[in-house]
Amino acid sequence: MSREQQAVARARKAFETGRSRSLEYRILQLKNLQRLFLEKQKEISDASKKDLNKSEVGTQLFETLGLEGEISLAIQKLKEWAAPRPVEKNLLTLSDTVYIQPEPLGVVLIIGAWNYPWAVTVQPLIGAIAAGNAAVVKPSEVCVHTAKVMEDLLPLYIDKELYPVVTGGVPETQELLRQRFDHIFYTGNSMVGKVIMEAAAKHLTPVTLELGGKSPCYIDKNCDISTACRRITWGKYTNCGQTCIAPDYILCEPSIQDRVIEEVKKSIKDFYTDNPKTCPDYGRIINQRHFKRIMALLEDSTVAAGGDNDESNCFIGPIVLRDVKPEAKVMQDEIFGPLLPILPVSGLDEAIKFINRGEKPLALYVFSADEKVINRMRDETSSGGFLANDCLVHFSVNSLPFGGVGNSGMGCYHGKYSFDQLSHLRSCLIKKLKMEGLNDMRYPPHTPKKLGWARFFILKTFDLGWVGRMLLLALLAVVAAVLLQKYFR
Repeated sequence: MSREQQAVARARKAFETGRSRSLEYRILQLKNLQRLFLEKQKEISDASKKDLNKSEVGTQLFETLGLEGEISLAIQKLKEWAAPRPVEKNLLTLSDTVYIQPEPLGVVLIIGAWNYPWAVTVQPLIGAIAAGNAAVVKPSEVCVHTAKVMEDLLPLYIDKELYPVVTGGVPETQELLRQRFDHIFYTGNSMVGKVIMEAAAKHLTPVTLELGGKSPCYIDKNCDISTACRRITWGKYTNCGQTCIAPDYILCEPSIQDRVIEEVKKSIKDFYTDNPKTCPDYGRIINQRHFKRIMALLEDSTVAAGGDNDESNCFIGPIVLRDVKPEAKVMQDEIFGPLLPILPVSGLDEAIKFINRGEKPLALYVFSADEKVINRMRDETSSGGFLANDCLVHFSVNSLPFGGVGNSGMGCYHGKYSFDQLSHLRSCLIKKLKMEGLNDMRYPPHTPKKLGWARFFILKTFDLGWVGRMLLLALLAVVAAVLLQKYFR
């Protein structure tokens, strides 16, 4: 039996003990996970520095701070989320108890990504724990140091049988995908997403795919261009552009292109100094393979700003590209790096048409002071998330579902959405062995009269208070008795 098979078998055996179903045990695990981020921040930050050149403050700001908030919310709300959820009833089920009961799915596989290795790996783990599942955690092997820290630290704080960490590369991931899971949660690119779906189909395993795509950013010529560019610059070059919801490219009218370039250059200098290579807040490309991939995207485009790079150090400084053509290399796939193409368009209409010709993106950004422009962009396009006049920040709002649509993913998470995504929302109806006369309308022989009564009881809805419901119950009892005597006997 392989190491991967053993991890899955132990997780399933631990789940079958039933201990993860206890709300108290789930909360204990969440509190222990919370303690990890308080006690081991230095180890976490040191690994992030080695992998992506993230500063200690940057690691907390973009990785662990959100996780701490997510854990606190889950601890606070877990009893409410896990409680039976009453639903509306029709007249036929008025005397029954009808509700939704969330229950654990079983054993979940979580395959993380390398760009924000803690945030996108542990956030679904929080949902899995809160929902009462076991979870096999597979951190990305691309972040070598972070994967090792995760492998070492998680078993010290949370149940190592219920939540094993499996490290390794493609062969280990392939071996995991051969096993049967009750849900697979993957964060990464669409190419691997298709592989995940294909493997999951063999066991009819449901999947959540958090993918990416080319997230557009439209700048209205009448907006505050200086502020817009400052926010876009932050969203684009954070983590050296290696963010799935980074603005991938700018659409704007030719008349403001030069102004946009100058404002972006100014913001780059404000954020990362004249020499981003020595700035502690500017990251690095994850490895040389991605360095070469990103640099190759520049071949047929015009550099308007930036261009400094150092392959040996995996450094690519912030780069702005002007007058980019739709057929340019940089426009064919998600960039996932610090290149910002600007595509001139005649206005809002052309921008909307251009966006709709491509795959549905994970995020869509519009900068405008005109509510009509914002509403048109929202209503006439489709994307996983939609932001007006800012970038990235919707990821931090755990009351919003985070996820893609179409090629940018399926399923969503964050806050209660993580809990629901990794739960089975079980339909429950509890009926008493009384008032059998009401049921005669559904039993053979089927007659037009019985159909008429069935239509009344099933299709009629009333908004009743507590007193009204009691009166209606009494009325139904009388009706049942009459029906029993007059029509069905």
